[in-house]
Amino acid sequence: MTARTILTKLHGRTAVGVPRWAVLAAYAAALTTLPSTIWRITAFVFEAPLVKGMDAPPPGHGPILFEGVWYVITLSVVSEVLAFLALGLVCQWGEVWPRWIPGLRGRRVPTLAAVIPASLGAIALLIFPYALAMMASGRMLNGSPDTPITEGWQSVAFWIAYLPLAAWGPLLGILTVHYHRRRQAAQSAAGFQEAEVALAG
Repeated sequence: MTARTILTKLHGRTAVGVPRWAVLAAYAAALTTLPSTIWRITAFVFEAPLVKGMDAPPPGHGPILFEGVWYVITLSVVSEVLAFLALGLVCQWGEVWPRWIPGLRGRRVPTLAAVIPASLGAIALLIFPYALAMMASGRMLNGSPDTPITEGWQSVAFWIAYLPLAAWGPLLGILTVHYHRRRQAAQSAAGFQEAEVALAG
């Protein structure tokens, strides 16, 4: 089984008219969360020494609303699922509802049903470049001084794992604009063809 066949089984067939750069961008967007997911599970589920040992949250951290192994696993799974949805902007299942969705199977996906949530997601994901920039400057999101949870080689591993998240929002935004333009162009072409058929008849 070739690599292309495996990828097709994982995400479905690429939609008609999608250029190669968009497919590669979608794969990149879908993979942006994977390094941080691996880091998070390795550090907090398997308790690898990827963070400094602390008995309490660092000063100025604020309240921890969620914690524990299941929170880490749930956060990781949700992140991966959300990232995977970027492939819907270049695949057939992003234009026609899949067969396993009752009541909708086989119907066209309304363009705005994909564009609106994808656009909101792309905007929300801009928190990652901001957060990483603040961390790099030694500050928390609110601008207060931050106490790093990593040191030395741990910091290197952390940045390797989390830097890809900075690209998630921009990639999703680019894919969303391309998806909208492509769908609009296809609808315009279909309308033009219908008009030609009507005139010919």
